This record gives sequence, C-alpha cells and structure tokens, in this order.
Amino acid sequence: MYASREDVTEAIVIARVRKGLNWADIARQVGRSKEWTTCACLGQMVFSEAEARTVIGLFDLDQTALPWLCAVPYKGSFDGGAPSDPLLYRWYEMLSVYGPALKELIHEEFGDGIMSAIDFRMQVGREADPAGDRVHVTISGKFLPYKPF
Repeated sequence: MYASREDVTEAIVIARVRKGLNWADIARQVGRSKEWTTCACLGQMVFSEAEARTVIGLFDLDQTALPWLCAVPYKGSFDGGAPSDPLLYRWYEMLSVYGPALKELIHEEFGDGIMSAIDFRMQVGREADPAGDRVHVTISGKFLPYKPF
C-alpha cells in the first residue's frame, strides 16, 4: 500500500532498476514520449487511468498506486537553492548564466510574455561529435503574451 505519490515514485525507480527497463521502452508501452513518460514516472505529470494501469503492470506495483499516478502532483523538485546533483546543477547554472539573455531575446522577438511550460515539447538525444558525443536537447514552448486588463 502506498501512502503518497513519493512512495509510488520510489517504487517505480526501484522496480525500473531491478527489472533493467529503460525509459524509451517504458514510454513505448505507455504510448507517450520518453521525455514526458520519464517525467511522469518521476512524479511530475498526471497519467490517464489507462496509462497508470500500464505503469502498474510494467513495474509490478500494488493497485493502490492507481489514484496516486492519476492525481495532479505538486510540481517542481528543487527545494531551496541550487541542486546538488552535478547534471541538474549544470542545468541550473545554464539558466542562471544564460537565463537573463534568453529572457531578453524572447521579449525582443515576441514581446512581453512567457514561454509555456504546459504547452511544451522537449526531445533529448545524442549528437555524434569527433571530440566526444554531445547531449542534444530541443525545447519548444508556446508563447503566451501578457494581456492588459
């Protein structure tokens, strides 16, 4: 029996490692992108009931996981300051360094508004490079202008 979404997330992480599953295969079973599915399995998105049942089967979870997988989660995983994980810290660092420039460039191109993190697409892939493979991340979000009232 699971007492929280965090309990379900922990069970998913443990089962994925124990079963040797990779996120792309899990995503194919769920019927979503690997990026969205990974995020959902880590507790940041809402599964439909059918998707949740697939996840329960893939990870051999107790049926009490169903309502947690279908509940709207508390989003965001950084409490306080910079994350301590090196990979996450580098993303934090990129945003800290380049964020103000990105903000200026987006405002210059689109006007006063924000890029949606709800109507949003992301792809993560590998880019071959003779000096060592590179991480290729594509992010695309709908522009939402602020409206005067």
